[in-house]
Amino acid sequence: MSERAAVVGAGTMGNGIAHVLAQHGWDVTLVDVAPAALERALATIGTNLDRQVKKGALAAEAKAEILGRIRPATAMGEVRGASLVVEAATERKDLKLRLFEELDAAADAGAVLASNTSSISITEIAARTTRPDAVIGMHFMNPVPVMQLVEVIRGHATSDATTARTMALARALGKVPVEVNDYPGFVANRILLPMINEAIFCVMEGVAEPEAVDTVMKLGMAHPMGPLALADFIGLDVCLAILEVLHQGLGDDKYRPCPLLRRMVAAGHLGRKSGRGFYPYGDR
Repeated sequence: MSERAAVVGAGTMGNGIAHVLAQHGWDVTLVDVAPAALERALATIGTNLDRQVKKGALAAEAKAEILGRIRPATAMGEVRGASLVVEAATERKDLKLRLFEELDAAADAGAVLASNTSSISITEIAARTTRPDAVIGMHFMNPVPVMQLVEVIRGHATSDATTARTMALARALGKVPVEVNDYPGFVANRILLPMINEAIFCVMEGVAEPEAVDTVMKLGMAHPMGPLALADFIGLDVCLAILEVLHQGLGDDKYRPCPLLRRMVAAGHLGRKSGRGFYPYGDR
């Protein structure tokens, strides 16, 4: 009998995590309050599986089997029976704290409760539960089926057993887990977001156009994608939210979000998902 997992949130990260879990033999309950989001998630997973088949990374007959392991649900109570629950909701602290209160009440006693947060304190999230020792960060990278890294974040009360179990789970999914401690932005975003922010300051101050900034970083620093194109891919609203966590949590003005970033988010220019960011996107 397959192990059961639950993923809460059917957006970009949630559907990617569900995809990888199902591909590695887990039965997955994908929970989202919006039925339309669940429909989009299953369609996206199907498209990404087709891409894997086309590349020869997956047998054609495996697609239906993997999709058959993913069960959509709209009620939090459906996480019952899962040994691993991964929260992958929007990067808003108030939402995540509320969700973990609900997960604590709904999930099995022995379940690992993981958050895919990219910057919010695992210690603070865990404190909203009666089992902070079982709460941990599992920060997957986007796109989840492709990227190998998982940041495994220990909160103040996360147990050694929960950490070891989560590291082993990540390896079983074909990922490379890296254990980090609970500081704002962890490692990935504490290093990445100031670089993106500095690239935005370069544009705002007229140092160079977005294409020029990205070309310097791609050709000069061997980055596969320039920081501004990457910001558009992440979502400028998400970049702003993470920088605000860094600025508030570490209290250092070197993390102050660039005014141009604030202005673009206020204008609704959020990158790929809105059709316009530092670059135009016709396909949205």
